Formats: sequence, C-alpha cells, structure tokens
Amino acid sequence: MLKLGVPSKGRLMDKTFEWFGARGVRLRRTGASREYAGAVEGVAGVELVLLSASEIPRELAAGRIHLGVTGSDLVQETLPDWPQRVVELAQMGFGHADLIVAVPKVWVDVATLDDLDAVASAFRARHGFRLRIATKYHRLVRDYLRAHGVADYQLVDSQGATEGTVKNGTAEAIADITSTGATLEDNHLKILADAPVHASQATLFASRGADWAAARDALSELAQRLEIAVPEGL
Repeated sequence: MLKLGVPSKGRLMDKTFEWFGARGVRLRRTGASREYAGAVEGVAGVELVLLSASEIPRELAAGRIHLGVTGSDLVQETLPDWPQRVVELAQMGFGHADLIVAVPKVWVDVATLDDLDAVASAFRARHGFRLRIATKYHRLVRDYLRAHGVADYQLVDSQGATEGTVKNGTAEAIADITSTGATLEDNHLKILADAPVHASQATLFASRGADWAAARDALSELAQRLEIAVPEGL
C-alpha cells in the first residue's frame, strides 16, 4: 500500500480533502469523530494516514509514509538536508503564510535587516547581551540572518504566542509565521521590508527513503489523476 499522510484536523485537512477531491480522488475520515482513521476512494492501493502537520516531515524522512501534505516551512525547518530526504511533487495553492522578522513599531529607524544589524550591534554594546529574537524556526531564521549579514543576535525559543514576547520583555524582536499580519498589528509590531524568511504553502511531498517497490503502481495511477510528474528515482 502507498501511505499518504495528510493533516488530521482543521483548515489544512479540509483544504487537502478538497484539493484531492477536485482531481477525482476522494479522501474521507472514517470511524468516530476522535478516531484518526480514513479512506481513499478513486485510486487503488492508497492508504490514508492522518497525522499532525508537524509530524509529517519526520514520517516522510523516516520513510514510514510515501507521500505527505504539509507546509513547506515545516519541511525545511525540521529536515536540515530536506532535498535529500523528500522531493516536492506539487504546490497546492492554499495554506499560504510568510515567515517574517518583525520589530516594535516604536523602532522608527528600523525598517530593514541592515537597520536591524546596526541596532543589534548598538544593543549589545549598551546592554551587555545580544538582541533576542523569539522564534520556533531556528534553522530557517539563522540561515536567513547569516545570509543577510546580521550577526549580533540570539534566538530564544518560542513555541506559542510569539507575538507577545516583546511586550512581555522576553525578546526584542520576533520571527514568526503570519498570513494576515493582524496579530502583529495588535501587538504593535511591524514587518521588516526585506523579502520574507520563507514563503510557505501546503505542498505535496514524496519520501526518498520509503519502500516504493510495492507502491509504484499506486503512485503512477495517483500521479495521473493529480496530473503531476513522478520524479526519477522514486
């Protein structure tokens, strides 16, 4: 069986079901409302696996599922060598969100990463410790800031309510996912004018490490229904 991992709840699950359904492949939950079980109709040999979106990159990398739908931000943050572990099959056109860097609005002279770099150096000289940026996307943010020459900072972990860390005094800036910017506005933060750290959306990925021998026919039929190309090597 080809194992297809999709988000187990919420808007991502609903939109994933819609995306497949529009292409003649029906995904549906089965069993009780709290039971993580599902079925696939329209393609033989495909098993639906319901997981949290954050679990799917790990399961793909381990080869325990063949295909998975999750945010591209989660794949690139979770898997340091992600192009060697998974391959992108299709961007699905929903779940759009940008990973951005934001600072307090009262920092009127800080609008770009160059400005942030200058402020960070002055901050360390004045306070004796590095400017703190709260985020849960350590790998993506660190690589991004390094590429833009920002050095005098430290990342502090935030697994929730990141926008509130500046007001609470646990960070001076943040790097977080946003789709509308409303929560940033409510917390008196502004997004730096540079390109986002990462522009994420829901994406269908394939595992490079899964056992494809018995799942190849199902993959071929599914790919035909979805009108996507099967990369060499799967």
